[in-house]
Amino acid sequence: MPKYVYTVQDAQGNASTGMIEAGDEDQAVLVLQNKGYFILSIQPDAERGLPGFKKSTGGKVSGQALAFFSEQLATLLAGGVPLVRALSLLGEHNSNKALSNVVCEIAKEVSAGGALYKALEKHPKVFNSLWVSLVQAGEMGGQLPLALRQISEYTQKQEALKGKIITAVAYPAVLLTMSIGVLAYFVLYIVPVFAGIFRDFKLELPFITEVVVIFSEGVANNIGLIIVAAMAAVFGFKFYVSTDSGRMSWNRMVMSMPIFGAFYNNVMYERLLTTMGTLIQSGVSILNTITVLEGAFGKNLIVQKALKDVKNEVASGKSISMAFKNTGLFPGLVTEMMWMGEESGKLPDIIKTLSSFYNEQINQFIARFSSMIDPILIVGIGGIIAVIVMSVFMPIFQLSQISGK
Repeated sequence: MPKYVYTVQDAQGNASTGMIEAGDEDQAVLVLQNKGYFILSIQPDAERGLPGFKKSTGGKVSGQALAFFSEQLATLLAGGVPLVRALSLLGEHNSNKALSNVVCEIAKEVSAGGALYKALEKHPKVFNSLWVSLVQAGEMGGQLPLALRQISEYTQKQEALKGKIITAVAYPAVLLTMSIGVLAYFVLYIVPVFAGIFRDFKLELPFITEVVVIFSEGVANNIGLIIVAAMAAVFGFKFYVSTDSGRMSWNRMVMSMPIFGAFYNNVMYERLLTTMGTLIQSGVSILNTITVLEGAFGKNLIVQKALKDVKNEVASGKSISMAFKNTGLFPGLVTEMMWMGEESGKLPDIIKTLSSFYNEQINQFIARFSSMIDPILIVGIGGIIAVIVMSVFMPIFQLSQISGK
């Protein structure tokens, strides 16, 4: 009877390796599953090792690719496919080369007896702390397929939100860019030509024409200096926000901006609550959940500092709602609802409700923004172009009157 080498995890998450005799591999898998083991890998005794794995070469892995990968892996595991075989299949047949190479490396690490979440930790550029925490909770609780589906659902929601924001901004950005190009052409090429004609005829220019001509000449004569100044401003800004004080000031300014500050804050609340609810629902401890959130908001030092304070207060025994309230950063709606969730023992459900509320606020703002920004841009840019054209044609009318006389 053939012998099979296996690596399994028990209900406590402890890994062990052994050998089993069975008629075929499916029978061996069935025997081990009946004993309550989660199968990490199983292969014939003569086929030890996993040759052919390629070293990761880096590259960009999109959120959609990760969501699809987690859904596929969950489906294979739920169907009884051993973890290493599932990883091998997805690694070998993944269309994203960067993800393919990383998954193959992970399969190799898991086949050696390591836990999946430990293998994911070695690839932080692809799998963030949220992935690691949810997979760890799923492995320890024997619910890895469920945890992977939660990751997929979370990632798809975040990608959908990102897509809505990009879609809302894309058209105005294109329109604004094209309009600036048209204005630049008028200012740098059209206005100077007519300004020369007006000087040749020694016309007394209207005030608006003089302003446009002076502005045009100033831009044309100092275009190199303007470009250098713009580049210096960009690099200076990047350097400034790379410092802690600069990043803090920039975060504070963005969060307090009129209109758009509220939108930014709503996006931040939605992301925080969605991430928090997903982690808690998966069995991740509160302290680990807040630690993951700290990493997720690494670019916003104000939120990150608030989360550090929350973690310290929760660790000292305070309630979650009180810890969030003491930061002074989160709305009363969030902290009061959290308090009700703690009192009723339904904190994950309350957090999910809050997340849905802020998601709806975001959708409403995007809808209003999309319907208002286009006409505002068209009227605004059109008005500027109309002023320039009018400033050019007013002296031409004067010139035609002189010629007529």
